[in-house]
Amino acid sequence: MKSILQKIFWPILKVFETTEEPVNYKPSHRVILNIVGSLFVLLSLGSAAAALNSDQLGALVPVVVFFCIGFVSLLVGTLGSDNAVAKIWGNK
Repeated sequence: MKSILQKIFWPILKVFETTEEPVNYKPSHRVILNIVGSLFVLLSLGSAAAALNSDQLGALVPVVVFFCIGFVSLLVGTLGSDNAVAKIWGNK
């Protein structure tokens, strides 16, 4: 199942894939990335509820931004390689 999902989402995953050896990868980075991604998705749901109450179209901008950030974080955290997770965290 994981390989099928990786093939479906390869355009997003290939942005974060590198051929370099991850110098700063720790398994906890993947866990934290999944937690942060989940929090962003929940934040997008809360923003969507507030946007529906305000009846303004511009209130959907945070919903889209938070959902995209959360979705990509969860995608890389669950389906990405160690290199992809290390690239999100940076080289510091």
